[in-house]
Order: sequence, then C-alpha cells, then structure tokens
Amino acid sequence: MKKYFILAIYALLTVSCISKRDISNNEIVLWEMEDAQVAPYIDSTLEAFKEYYEKKYSVSIKISRTHYQGEDMRQQFQSASLAGVPPDILISPSDTAGLYAISGFIMELTNEVDFSKYNKPVVDAITLENKIWGVPISNGNHLMLFYNKKFISNPPTDTDQLFSYCMSNKKKFDYCLAFDMGEPFWLMPWLGAHGGWPLEGRKPTLNTEAMKKTLNLYISLKYDMKIVPPECDYNCMDSLFKEEKVPFIINGDWAISSYAKSFGEKFAIALIPKLSQTGLWPTPMISGKYFFVSSSVSKEKLKILKELMEFYTNKENQIRQYKELKRLPSLKEAANATEIVSDPFSKASIDEILKGKPMPMAVEMRAVWDTVRNYQGLATTKKMSVEEAAKKMQENVEKKIEEIDR
Repeated sequence: MKKYFILAIYALLTVSCISKRDISNNEIVLWEMEDAQVAPYIDSTLEAFKEYYEKKYSVSIKISRTHYQGEDMRQQFQSASLAGVPPDILISPSDTAGLYAISGFIMELTNEVDFSKYNKPVVDAITLENKIWGVPISNGNHLMLFYNKKFISNPPTDTDQLFSYCMSNKKKFDYCLAFDMGEPFWLMPWLGAHGGWPLEGRKPTLNTEAMKKTLNLYISLKYDMKIVPPECDYNCMDSLFKEEKVPFIINGDWAISSYAKSFGEKFAIALIPKLSQTGLWPTPMISGKYFFVSSSVSKEKLKILKELMEFYTNKENQIRQYKELKRLPSLKEAANATEIVSDPFSKASIDEILKGKPMPMAVEMRAVWDTVRNYQGLATTKKMSVEEAAKKMQENVEKKIEEIDR
C-alpha cells in the first residue's frame, strides 16, 4: 500500500531518534497526550497501581510515562510501531484508533476485557466492524460553552441572544467568544447545527451546503461581527478566558477542573447555543479517553496491562477522576454515584452529551481531520472561496481514502 510505504520511509528516517528498548515484562511504557493539569492524577493512579500490584503478587513493576502533544503522539506512535519499538499502552481519544487498528498497531480487546461494565455509548465509539479496540477511561471528551458569571448571570440559549450580547458589549471586550477556529474539532458542532456531518457511514460528506454555511458563519464571526479573535489557537483562547478578556469560551470537558479552580463560583457551564438560523443545536463530537494496547506486547505483559486498565477504571478511581478532573465516568457503576449525579457540572456535561454525536472511529475520519484543517483555514482567512474550499475538502478526502484502501 502506498500509505504504508510512506509511513515506513518516515519510520526509517526517524528511527534513529527512538531509542531501542530491551524491557522486561514488569516494565511498562505508557504514552499520553493529556493536558498538563491531568498529569498529577495519572501519576498518582499509576503509583497506586504499582503498590496494589506489588502487594498482590509480591513483584515490583516499573511504569514510565511520556507526554506528547496530540499530533506528535500519533506520528511518533506510528513511527515507533513500524520501527518495532512502540510503547506498551497509550492514553488517547478515539479519533486515531481506526488508523491504528487497520495498520495493525493496536490490539483488539473484544475478548480480553469485560466491556459490559462500561457505558454502551462510550464503548460504541471505539467499536469498528464489531471489534472493540480500547478500554474507556472517561465518557465525553466533548465541547461545551463555558462562561464567566462576573459578566453574565444567565447564558444565551441561542445564537441570536449570544450575538446580541456580544454586539452590545463591544466597548467592554475586544472580543466576546473564544474558540479554536483553526481546528476542525471545533467546526463539527456548527456543521451539525447546519444539518451536516463529515461522514455518512464511511463516505465523506464535505462539499455540502451545510459545510459552506458553516464556513460562512466563521467568516461572519471574524470579519463582520468581529466578536471572535482571529488567528487564535488553543493556548490563545485559553489565556483570553483565564485572563477574563472574554466572557465566553467553547472548550472541552478536559478543561473544567482547571477553570473551576481558577474562577471558583464565577465559572459556569451551558449548552453551546442553538443556531437560531436553523433551529438546530450544535452537535459536539462525543467519545472519551481510552487505553490502547500495542499489538506487540507479550501475553505475559498483557496480563499486567489488563490489571492496570481494570484498576485505573474501577469505581473508586472513576469517582476520584470526576472529583479531580470533572470527567464523566465510563464505568456504569460509577456513573450513578451520589458524588457525581449531585454535581451541577455533571448535569451540564451530560446535557451537552445528549446534544452531541459519536465521533466516528472509521479510519476515514483521519483523512477528514488532516484535510479539513487546511481548507477550513484557507476559507476562513479569505485566501480561498468557501465554495472552492468545500470542493477541495471533498476531493482531497476522497483521494486520501483511495490511498488508504490500496
């Protein structure tokens, strides 16, 4: 396959940067792509597992954790897998799992784990052709509207209300709403609100009126209403909200704990406002964070990894995860715990999940992400017409899919 040849060449070029490992079955290498505030939780849980395992079996184990940015981890994992030196286990969202699965980089876990213990939607999001490829750590990983009650007590329920508030307060704020307009993950809720979606089954549906209207909405926000900061990436939008320079931000459940600590009672969550033009709610993509196991692990190490995944997602840790990170549990037993259902952040997060759609695990979604990002940027910076951008999205995704299928 052409795609795999290219990946193999990339692996050969980068293999010298990846140190060869000779690791025993009692040494686990874990890679993750979490935000910085999540690291203490991961480390404390891994340390607790080591103590649990040593007490249970009178054998000590070593776990090394390495952090990567999202795209960096995908590229490094592909390269390391092709070079024969992958990590044993990953913590990652589901969007790359389709590519890892068809490439043979991760292990099918259908018959290795009791998935009946987990909430069905979060398991469905990691299921491809009736095979389950990851163990769910959390439920959601979705976008929501966060707001600062210092500036507004009741959040807007539709975009007419949102835009009216923003236009009326231009003297108070340089910008009113911040979100990452360069990343297609933030585009998808608005695409859904226009009646579209990136895939129909496994076929791309990008050259559509829904996509064109979504790109035009971005252009209007940036150049006509001027209520969103132009050329503002994730770190930029996050800083603007934390510095109280914008009253609203669209961000994911992974940021709840950080904002709650920063703002205290001023911080609140609401649904992303209904699009007044269509009467439809934005549809954030729903998945979660998952463990993926490298297909190269030995049977002996797999036994340890299965115990690690079970320990990490047991009821006690799922409840602690919610308390510390405000991430909804994937475990059925934990989802109904009093500590979670009584929390207002939990209700707000669940309400948004109910408006969302599962993130497709299909490998075609990788082609969508890589392609839409480029043409979305060209269209929303007026370097390409909206019509041409939508057309190019469709053509290039179809071409990438053909390369994958060869």
